[in-house]
Amino acid sequence: MLTSDLLLRLRDTVGEIHVRTDADALATYAQDALKKPHAPDAVVFPGTTEDVAAVVRACAAARVPIVPRGAGTGYTGGSVPSCGGVVVAMERFDRILAIDEESLLAVVQPNVITGHLQEAVERLGLFYPPDPASLNRSVVGGNVAECAGGPRAFKYGTTKRYVLGLEAVLPSGEIVRTGSKTVKNVVGYDLTQLLVGSEGTLAIITEIILRLEPKPRARATLRATFAGIAEAVSAVTALIRARVVPAALELIDRASLEAVAAYAGRLAPEGTGALLLLEVDGGEAAVAEEAERVEAACRASGATEILRASSETEREALWRVRRELSYSLRLIAALKINHDVVVPRGRVPELFDLVERLRTAHALRIACFGHAGDGNIHVNIMVDPNDAAEVARAHEAERELFGGVVGLEGSISGEHGIGFAKAPYLGVELSPETIALMQRVKQAFDPDGILNPGKIFPPHA
Repeated sequence: MLTSDLLLRLRDTVGEIHVRTDADALATYAQDALKKPHAPDAVVFPGTTEDVAAVVRACAAARVPIVPRGAGTGYTGGSVPSCGGVVVAMERFDRILAIDEESLLAVVQPNVITGHLQEAVERLGLFYPPDPASLNRSVVGGNVAECAGGPRAFKYGTTKRYVLGLEAVLPSGEIVRTGSKTVKNVVGYDLTQLLVGSEGTLAIITEIILRLEPKPRARATLRATFAGIAEAVSAVTALIRARVVPAALELIDRASLEAVAAYAGRLAPEGTGALLLLEVDGGEAAVAEEAERVEAACRASGATEILRASSETEREALWRVRRELSYSLRLIAALKINHDVVVPRGRVPELFDLVERLRTAHALRIACFGHAGDGNIHVNIMVDPNDAAEVARAHEAERELFGGVVGLEGSISGEHGIGFAKAPYLGVELSPETIALMQRVKQAFDPDGILNPGKIFPPHA
Protein backbone atom coordinates (compact mmCIF):
# COMPACT_ATOMS: atom_id res chain seq x y z
CA MET A 1 0.00 0.00 0.00
CA LEU A 2 1.17 3.51 -0.83
CA THR A 3 0.61 5.43 2.40
CA SER A 4 -0.02 9.15 2.71
CA ASP A 5 3.24 9.41 4.68
CA LEU A 6 5.21 7.94 1.76
CA LEU A 7 3.49 10.22 -0.74
CA LEU A 8 4.34 13.22 1.42
CA ARG A 9 7.98 12.12 1.63
CA LEU A 10 8.15 11.67 -2.17
CA ARG A 11 6.66 15.14 -2.73
CA ASP A 12 9.12 16.66 -0.29
CA THR A 13 11.95 14.96 -2.17
CA VAL A 14 11.21 15.86 -5.81
CA GLY A 15 8.57 18.59 -5.53
CA GLU A 16 4.80 18.22 -5.57
CA ILE A 17 4.47 18.78 -9.32
CA HIS A 18 6.82 15.84 -9.95
CA VAL A 19 4.65 13.29 -8.13
CA ARG A 20 1.47 12.24 -9.90
CA THR A 21 -1.37 9.99 -8.78
CA ASP A 22 -4.07 11.18 -11.19
CA ALA A 23 -5.87 8.68 -13.41
CA ASP A 24 -4.30 9.93 -16.66
CA ALA A 25 -0.75 9.53 -15.37
CA LEU A 26 -1.43 6.11 -13.87
CA ALA A 27 -2.94 4.92 -17.17
CA THR A 28 -0.08 6.33 -19.24
CA TYR A 29 2.63 4.67 -17.15
CA ALA A 30 0.74 1.40 -16.74
CA GLN A 31 1.98 -0.12 -20.00
CA ASP A 32 4.68 -0.28 -22.64
CA ALA A 33 4.47 -1.34 -26.30
CA LEU A 34 3.31 -4.81 -25.22
CA LYS A 35 -0.07 -3.23 -24.34
CA LYS A 36 -0.68 -5.35 -21.25
CA PRO A 37 -1.21 -2.70 -18.57
CA HIS A 38 -0.98 -2.77 -14.81
CA ALA A 39 -1.42 0.56 -13.07
CA PRO A 40 1.14 1.92 -10.60
CA ASP A 41 0.11 3.66 -7.39
CA ALA A 42 2.16 6.76 -8.21
CA VAL A 43 4.54 8.14 -10.81
CA VAL A 44 7.60 10.12 -9.69
CA PHE A 45 9.76 12.30 -11.96
CA PRO A 46 13.16 12.82 -10.25
CA GLY A 47 15.54 15.42 -11.64
CA THR A 48 18.91 14.39 -10.19
CA THR A 49 20.71 11.23 -9.18
CA GLU A 50 20.33 12.30 -5.55
CA ASP A 51 16.56 12.58 -6.13
CA VAL A 52 16.49 9.03 -7.46
CA ALA A 53 18.46 7.79 -4.44
CA ALA A 54 16.12 9.56 -2.02
CA VAL A 55 13.03 8.15 -3.76
CA VAL A 56 14.49 4.66 -3.65
CA ARG A 57 15.37 4.95 0.04
CA ALA A 58 11.85 6.12 0.85
CA CYS A 59 10.26 3.25 -1.06
CA ALA A 60 12.73 0.72 0.36
CA ALA A 61 11.88 1.77 3.91
CA ALA A 62 8.18 1.19 3.16
CA ARG A 63 8.85 -2.01 1.13
CA VAL A 64 7.03 -0.48 -1.84
CA PRO A 65 7.93 -1.76 -5.35
CA ILE A 66 9.92 0.58 -7.62
CA VAL A 67 9.85 0.35 -11.42
CA PRO A 68 12.30 2.44 -13.51
CA ARG A 69 10.95 3.64 -16.85
CA GLY A 70 12.39 5.28 -19.94
CA ALA A 71 10.34 5.80 -23.10
CA GLY A 72 8.13 2.74 -22.65
CA THR A 73 8.88 1.31 -26.10
CA GLY A 74 9.70 -2.22 -24.91
CA TYR A 75 7.84 -5.32 -26.11
CA THR A 76 8.06 -7.63 -23.08
CA GLY A 77 6.53 -5.56 -20.28
CA GLY A 78 9.88 -4.66 -18.75
CA SER A 79 8.76 -1.23 -17.54
CA VAL A 80 5.23 -2.26 -16.56
CA PRO A 81 4.55 -1.99 -12.79
CA SER A 82 3.09 -5.49 -12.65
CA CYS A 83 3.15 -5.44 -8.84
CA GLY A 84 1.99 -1.83 -8.52
CA GLY A 85 4.10 0.59 -6.50
CA VAL A 86 6.01 3.63 -7.74
CA VAL A 87 7.13 4.19 -11.32
CA VAL A 88 10.36 6.20 -11.41
CA ALA A 89 10.02 8.00 -14.75
CA MET A 90 13.41 9.23 -15.98
CA GLU A 91 12.09 11.85 -18.42
CA ARG A 92 14.00 14.75 -16.85
CA PHE A 93 17.32 12.92 -17.43
CA ASP A 94 17.46 13.96 -21.08
CA ARG A 95 20.82 15.72 -21.55
CA ILE A 96 23.95 14.85 -23.50
CA LEU A 97 26.49 15.84 -20.86
CA ALA A 98 29.65 15.60 -22.96
CA ILE A 99 31.00 14.49 -26.32
CA ASP A 100 34.75 13.94 -26.12
CA GLU A 101 36.14 14.00 -29.65
CA GLU A 102 39.68 13.09 -28.59
CA SER A 103 38.76 10.13 -26.38
CA LEU A 104 35.92 9.02 -28.69
CA LEU A 105 33.23 8.85 -26.03
CA ALA A 106 30.00 10.48 -24.93
CA VAL A 107 28.50 10.92 -21.47
CA VAL A 108 24.72 10.96 -21.51
CA GLN A 109 21.74 10.82 -19.22
CA PRO A 110 19.44 7.83 -19.70
CA ASN A 111 16.48 9.59 -21.32
CA VAL A 112 18.41 10.92 -24.32
CA ILE A 113 16.62 9.69 -27.45
CA THR A 114 18.94 7.34 -29.32
CA GLY A 115 18.43 9.02 -32.68
CA HIS A 116 19.18 12.44 -31.19
CA LEU A 117 22.49 11.15 -29.83
CA GLN A 118 23.39 9.73 -33.23
CA GLU A 119 22.65 13.06 -34.92
CA ALA A 120 24.71 14.98 -32.35
CA VAL A 121 27.84 12.85 -32.70
CA GLU A 122 27.59 12.57 -36.48
CA ARG A 123 27.70 16.35 -36.76
CA LEU A 124 31.19 16.03 -35.30
CA GLY A 125 32.26 13.25 -37.64
CA LEU A 126 31.69 10.54 -35.02
CA PHE A 127 29.43 7.49 -34.96
CA TYR A 128 27.26 5.67 -32.40
CA PRO A 129 26.34 2.41 -34.17
CA PRO A 130 23.47 0.82 -32.14
CA ASP A 131 20.25 1.56 -34.05
CA PRO A 132 17.09 -0.13 -32.78
CA ALA A 133 14.11 0.29 -35.12
CA SER A 134 12.57 2.57 -32.50
CA LEU A 135 15.66 4.83 -32.40
CA ASN A 136 13.60 7.99 -32.87
CA ARG A 137 11.45 7.12 -29.83
CA SER A 138 13.46 4.81 -27.59
CA VAL A 139 16.05 6.20 -25.19
CA VAL A 140 19.63 5.24 -24.44
CA GLY A 141 18.89 4.13 -20.86
CA GLY A 142 16.23 1.72 -22.07
CA ASN A 143 18.58 0.46 -24.79
CA VAL A 144 21.19 -0.22 -22.11
CA ALA A 145 18.70 -1.89 -19.75
CA GLU A 146 17.56 -4.24 -22.53
CA CYS A 147 20.87 -4.43 -24.43
CA ALA A 148 19.12 -3.32 -27.61
CA GLY A 149 20.45 -4.30 -31.01
CA GLY A 150 19.20 -3.21 -34.41
CA PRO A 151 20.09 -3.64 -38.08
CA ARG A 152 23.74 -2.61 -37.64
CA ALA A 153 24.44 -5.26 -34.99
CA PHE A 154 25.70 -7.68 -37.68
CA LYS A 155 28.81 -5.58 -38.22
CA TYR A 156 29.02 -3.38 -35.13
CA GLY A 157 27.50 -5.41 -32.30
CA THR A 158 24.78 -4.55 -29.78
CA THR A 159 24.56 -1.81 -27.14
CA LYS A 160 26.73 -3.63 -24.59
CA ARG A 161 29.75 -3.26 -26.84
CA TYR A 162 29.56 0.52 -26.46
CA VAL A 163 28.92 0.94 -22.72
CA LEU A 164 32.13 1.81 -20.87
CA GLY A 165 30.71 2.90 -17.54
CA LEU A 166 27.56 3.68 -15.60
CA GLU A 167 26.28 5.68 -12.68
CA ALA A 168 23.42 3.85 -10.99
CA VAL A 169 21.28 3.79 -7.87
CA LEU A 170 21.00 0.45 -6.06
CA PRO A 171 17.76 -0.76 -4.43
CA SER A 172 19.24 0.34 -1.10
CA GLY A 173 19.51 3.93 -2.35
CA GLU A 174 23.30 3.78 -2.63
CA ILE A 175 24.88 5.50 -5.65
CA VAL A 176 27.58 3.54 -7.45
CA ARG A 177 29.84 4.15 -10.45
CA THR A 178 31.03 1.25 -12.57
CA GLY A 179 33.64 1.12 -15.33
CA SER A 180 35.48 4.22 -16.51
CA LYS A 181 36.26 6.35 -19.54
CA THR A 182 38.96 3.94 -20.66
CA VAL A 183 38.45 1.16 -23.18
CA LYS A 184 40.52 -1.19 -21.00
CA ASN A 185 39.54 -1.78 -17.39
CA VAL A 186 39.86 -5.10 -15.54
CA VAL A 187 39.64 -3.88 -11.94
CA GLY A 188 37.31 -6.26 -10.13
CA TYR A 189 34.10 -7.78 -11.45
CA ASP A 190 32.63 -6.21 -14.58
CA LEU A 191 29.60 -4.67 -12.93
CA THR A 192 28.98 -2.46 -15.96
CA GLN A 193 28.22 -5.41 -18.21
CA LEU A 194 26.23 -7.08 -15.45
CA LEU A 195 23.88 -4.08 -15.37
CA VAL A 196 23.62 -3.90 -19.17
CA GLY A 197 20.64 -6.05 -20.12
CA SER A 198 19.46 -6.49 -16.52
CA GLU A 199 16.08 -4.95 -17.39
CA GLY A 200 15.98 -2.55 -14.45
CA THR A 201 15.97 -5.36 -11.91
CA LEU A 202 19.37 -4.65 -10.31
CA ALA A 203 19.77 -0.84 -10.35
CA ILE A 204 18.39 2.38 -11.81
CA ILE A 205 20.82 3.83 -14.35
CA THR A 206 21.31 7.61 -14.08
CA GLU A 207 24.37 8.27 -16.29
CA ILE A 208 26.07 6.39 -19.12
CA ILE A 209 29.57 6.57 -20.64
CA LEU A 210 29.46 5.41 -24.27
CA ARG A 211 32.24 4.50 -26.66
CA LEU A 212 32.06 6.16 -30.08
CA GLU A 213 33.70 5.42 -33.41
CA PRO A 214 34.79 7.60 -36.34
CA LYS A 215 31.91 8.07 -38.77
CA PRO A 216 32.36 5.89 -41.87
CA ARG A 217 33.41 7.99 -44.84
CA ALA A 218 31.13 6.25 -47.33
CA ARG A 219 27.97 4.16 -47.37
CA ALA A 220 25.94 2.29 -49.97
CA THR A 221 22.35 1.13 -49.49
CA LEU A 222 20.79 -1.58 -51.66
CA ARG A 223 17.43 -3.31 -51.89
CA ALA A 224 17.08 -6.73 -53.45
CA THR A 225 13.75 -8.45 -54.08
CA PHE A 226 13.18 -12.17 -54.51
CA ALA A 227 10.40 -14.54 -55.56
CA GLY A 228 10.41 -16.27 -52.20
CA ILE A 229 11.97 -16.48 -48.78
CA ALA A 230 14.22 -19.41 -49.78
CA GLU A 231 16.01 -17.31 -52.41
CA ALA A 232 16.48 -14.40 -50.00
CA VAL A 233 17.89 -16.67 -47.30
CA SER A 234 20.18 -18.21 -49.93
CA ALA A 235 21.52 -14.73 -50.67
CA VAL A 236 22.23 -14.17 -46.97
CA THR A 237 24.14 -17.45 -46.85
CA ALA A 238 26.07 -16.51 -49.99
CA LEU A 239 27.11 -13.20 -48.48
CA ILE A 240 28.38 -14.85 -45.31
CA ARG A 241 30.31 -17.43 -47.33
CA ALA A 242 31.81 -14.60 -49.41
CA ARG A 243 32.96 -13.01 -46.13
CA VAL A 244 31.02 -9.82 -46.84
CA VAL A 245 30.01 -8.10 -43.60
CA PRO A 246 27.32 -5.51 -44.37
CA ALA A 247 26.61 -2.81 -41.82
CA ALA A 248 22.97 -3.89 -42.07
CA LEU A 249 21.26 -6.93 -43.55
CA GLU A 250 17.49 -6.93 -43.09
CA LEU A 251 15.10 -9.59 -44.38
CA ILE A 252 11.34 -9.05 -44.83
CA ASP A 253 8.91 -11.80 -45.87
CA ARG A 254 5.83 -11.67 -48.09
CA ALA A 255 3.29 -11.41 -45.25
CA SER A 256 5.11 -8.39 -43.83
CA LEU A 257 5.39 -6.72 -47.25
CA GLU A 258 1.67 -7.14 -47.88
CA ALA A 259 0.91 -5.56 -44.51
CA VAL A 260 3.11 -2.58 -45.38
CA ALA A 261 1.36 -2.25 -48.75
CA ALA A 262 -2.03 -2.09 -47.01
CA TYR A 263 -0.80 0.48 -44.48
CA ALA A 264 1.60 2.73 -46.38
CA GLY A 265 1.21 1.83 -50.04
CA ARG A 266 3.23 -0.63 -52.06
CA LEU A 267 6.93 -0.11 -51.34
CA ALA A 268 8.13 -3.19 -53.25
CA PRO A 269 7.11 -4.63 -56.62
CA GLU A 270 3.80 -6.53 -56.54
CA GLY A 271 4.34 -10.25 -56.12
CA THR A 272 7.62 -9.90 -54.21
CA GLY A 273 8.04 -12.92 -51.97
CA ALA A 274 10.90 -11.56 -49.86
CA LEU A 275 13.09 -8.50 -49.67
CA LEU A 276 16.59 -7.78 -48.43
CA LEU A 277 17.80 -4.35 -47.32
CA LEU A 278 21.58 -4.19 -47.29
CA GLU A 279 24.01 -1.49 -46.31
CA VAL A 280 27.81 -1.45 -46.53
CA ASP A 281 30.02 1.27 -45.10
CA GLY A 282 33.68 2.20 -44.64
CA GLY A 283 36.24 3.73 -46.97
CA GLU A 284 35.04 4.75 -50.43
CA ALA A 285 36.99 2.11 -52.34
CA ALA A 286 36.01 -0.67 -49.94
CA VAL A 287 32.34 0.33 -50.07
CA ALA A 288 32.32 0.32 -53.87
CA GLU A 289 33.87 -3.14 -53.95
CA GLU A 290 31.58 -4.58 -51.27
CA ALA A 291 28.47 -3.16 -52.93
CA GLU A 292 29.43 -4.98 -56.14
CA ARG A 293 29.94 -8.21 -54.23
CA VAL A 294 26.55 -7.78 -52.54
CA GLU A 295 24.86 -7.29 -55.92
CA ALA A 296 26.62 -10.34 -57.36
CA ALA A 297 25.59 -12.57 -54.44
CA CYS A 298 21.97 -11.42 -54.71
CA ARG A 299 21.86 -11.97 -58.48
CA ALA A 300 23.38 -15.42 -58.11
CA SER A 301 20.61 -16.29 -55.63
CA GLY A 302 17.86 -15.22 -58.01
CA ALA A 303 17.14 -11.59 -57.14
CA THR A 304 14.31 -10.23 -59.29
CA GLU A 305 15.34 -6.59 -58.84
CA ILE A 306 18.26 -4.75 -57.23
CA LEU A 307 18.14 -1.03 -56.45
CA ARG A 308 20.99 1.11 -55.12
CA ALA A 309 20.30 4.46 -53.47
CA SER A 310 22.09 7.38 -55.09
CA SER A 311 21.19 9.97 -52.44
CA GLU A 312 20.16 10.23 -48.80
CA THR A 313 16.56 10.79 -49.92
CA GLU A 314 16.62 7.54 -51.89
CA ARG A 315 18.23 5.77 -48.96
CA GLU A 316 15.43 6.86 -46.64
CA ALA A 317 12.88 5.74 -49.23
CA LEU A 318 14.42 2.25 -49.35
CA TRP A 319 14.48 2.02 -45.55
CA ARG A 320 10.88 3.17 -45.22
CA VAL A 321 9.52 -0.35 -45.71
CA ARG A 322 11.45 -1.49 -42.63
CA ARG A 323 10.46 1.51 -40.51
CA GLU A 324 6.75 0.99 -41.25
CA LEU A 325 6.64 -2.70 -40.39
CA SER A 326 5.55 -2.66 -36.75
CA TYR A 327 2.69 -0.26 -37.45
CA SER A 328 1.63 -2.13 -40.60
CA LEU A 329 1.35 -5.53 -38.94
CA ARG A 330 -1.35 -4.21 -36.65
CA LEU A 331 -3.66 -4.24 -39.68
CA ILE A 332 -3.34 -8.00 -40.14
CA ALA A 333 -4.81 -8.89 -36.75
CA ALA A 334 -5.74 -7.18 -33.51
CA LEU A 335 -3.19 -9.22 -31.53
CA LYS A 336 0.47 -9.47 -32.53
CA ILE A 337 2.52 -11.99 -30.54
CA ASN A 338 5.99 -10.66 -31.29
CA HIS A 339 9.09 -12.75 -30.60
CA ASP A 340 12.67 -11.67 -31.32
CA VAL A 341 14.30 -15.08 -31.53
CA VAL A 342 17.89 -15.50 -32.64
CA VAL A 343 19.92 -18.40 -34.04
CA PRO A 344 23.52 -18.76 -35.26
CA ARG A 345 23.85 -17.03 -38.64
CA GLY A 346 24.38 -20.25 -40.51
CA ARG A 347 21.11 -21.71 -39.19
CA VAL A 348 18.81 -18.93 -40.40
CA PRO A 349 17.46 -21.20 -43.21
CA GLU A 350 16.49 -23.79 -40.60
CA LEU A 351 14.71 -21.12 -38.57
CA PHE A 352 12.55 -20.20 -41.56
CA ASP A 353 11.85 -23.90 -42.15
CA LEU A 354 10.68 -24.10 -38.53
CA VAL A 355 8.39 -21.10 -38.95
CA GLU A 356 6.85 -22.60 -42.09
CA ARG A 357 6.11 -25.85 -40.21
CA LEU A 358 4.42 -23.87 -37.45
CA ARG A 359 2.30 -21.95 -39.98
CA THR A 360 1.07 -25.17 -41.53
CA ALA A 361 0.68 -27.27 -38.38
CA HIS A 362 -1.26 -24.63 -36.45
CA ALA A 363 -3.02 -22.83 -39.32
CA LEU A 364 -1.62 -19.45 -38.29
CA ARG A 365 -0.68 -16.20 -39.96
CA ILE A 366 2.99 -15.59 -39.15
CA ALA A 367 4.93 -12.62 -40.50
CA CYS A 368 8.72 -12.57 -40.23
CA PHE A 369 11.32 -9.87 -40.61
CA GLY A 370 14.54 -8.91 -38.92
CA HIS A 371 18.27 -8.84 -38.77
CA ALA A 372 19.23 -11.78 -40.97
CA GLY A 373 22.91 -10.93 -40.73
CA ASP A 374 23.11 -11.80 -37.04
CA GLY A 375 20.35 -14.43 -37.04
CA ASN A 376 17.88 -12.27 -35.09
CA ILE A 377 14.46 -12.71 -36.72
CA HIS A 378 11.23 -11.16 -35.42
CA VAL A 379 8.53 -13.82 -35.64
CA ASN A 380 5.08 -12.24 -35.39
CA ILE A 381 2.14 -14.56 -34.80
CA MET A 382 -0.97 -12.65 -35.88
CA VAL A 383 -4.11 -13.59 -33.96
CA ASP A 384 -7.74 -12.61 -33.53
CA PRO A 385 -7.98 -12.17 -29.74
CA ASN A 386 -11.68 -13.05 -29.89
CA ASP A 387 -10.96 -16.45 -31.43
CA ALA A 388 -10.12 -18.62 -28.42
CA ALA A 389 -9.08 -21.58 -30.56
CA GLU A 390 -6.68 -19.47 -32.61
CA VAL A 391 -5.20 -17.92 -29.47
CA ALA A 392 -4.64 -21.41 -28.04
CA ARG A 393 -2.93 -22.52 -31.27
CA ALA A 394 -0.74 -19.43 -31.17
CA HIS A 395 0.44 -20.11 -27.63
CA GLU A 396 1.27 -23.70 -28.55
CA ALA A 397 3.16 -22.44 -31.60
CA GLU A 398 5.21 -19.97 -29.56
CA ARG A 399 6.24 -22.71 -27.14
CA GLU A 400 7.27 -24.89 -30.09
CA LEU A 401 9.08 -21.92 -31.62
CA PHE A 402 11.13 -21.39 -28.47
CA GLY A 403 11.96 -25.07 -28.17
CA GLY A 404 12.92 -25.24 -31.83
CA VAL A 405 15.12 -22.15 -31.61
CA VAL A 406 16.99 -23.53 -28.60
CA GLY A 407 17.36 -26.78 -30.53
CA LEU A 408 19.04 -24.74 -33.26
CA GLU A 409 21.53 -23.46 -30.64
CA GLY A 410 19.77 -20.12 -30.48
CA SER A 411 18.04 -17.95 -27.90
CA ILE A 412 14.42 -17.00 -27.19
CA SER A 413 15.28 -13.28 -27.09
CA GLY A 414 17.90 -11.40 -29.07
CA GLU A 415 17.11 -7.82 -28.04
CA HIS A 416 13.67 -7.36 -26.45
CA GLY A 417 14.55 -9.01 -23.15
CA ILE A 418 12.38 -11.24 -20.96
CA GLY A 419 10.22 -8.86 -18.89
CA PHE A 420 7.13 -10.67 -17.71
CA ALA A 421 5.98 -11.72 -21.20
CA LYS A 422 8.70 -14.34 -21.68
CA ALA A 423 9.37 -15.16 -18.03
CA PRO A 424 7.33 -18.40 -18.15
CA TYR A 425 9.64 -19.66 -20.92
CA LEU A 426 12.97 -18.93 -19.25
CA GLY A 427 13.42 -22.61 -18.40
CA VAL A 428 13.16 -23.56 -22.07
CA GLU A 429 16.63 -22.11 -22.58
CA LEU A 430 18.29 -21.99 -19.14
CA SER A 431 18.94 -24.81 -16.72
CA PRO A 432 17.56 -24.70 -13.14
CA GLU A 433 21.12 -24.21 -11.90
CA THR A 434 21.68 -21.20 -14.16
CA ILE A 435 18.37 -19.63 -13.17
CA ALA A 436 19.18 -20.18 -9.48
CA LEU A 437 22.56 -18.46 -9.94
CA MET A 438 20.85 -15.46 -11.56
CA GLN A 439 18.38 -15.31 -8.70
CA ARG A 440 21.26 -15.21 -6.23
CA VAL A 441 22.69 -12.22 -8.12
CA LYS A 442 19.29 -10.54 -7.91
CA GLN A 443 19.14 -11.29 -4.18
CA ALA A 444 22.59 -9.77 -3.63
CA PHE A 445 21.55 -6.50 -5.27
CA ASP A 446 17.95 -6.43 -4.09
CA PRO A 447 17.41 -8.55 -0.95
CA ASP A 448 13.90 -7.18 -0.39
CA GLY A 449 12.84 -7.75 -4.00
CA ILE A 450 11.45 -4.24 -4.50
CA LEU A 451 13.17 -3.22 -7.76
CA ASN A 452 11.08 -4.10 -10.82
CA PRO A 453 9.59 -7.25 -9.27
CA GLY A 454 7.91 -9.87 -11.43
CA LYS A 455 10.38 -9.58 -14.30
CA ILE A 456 12.72 -12.13 -15.94
CA PHE A 457 12.12 -15.03 -13.55
CA PRO A 458 9.17 -17.42 -13.97
CA PRO A 459 6.33 -17.00 -11.45
CA HIS A 460 7.09 -19.01 -8.31
CA ALA A 461 10.59 -19.86 -9.57
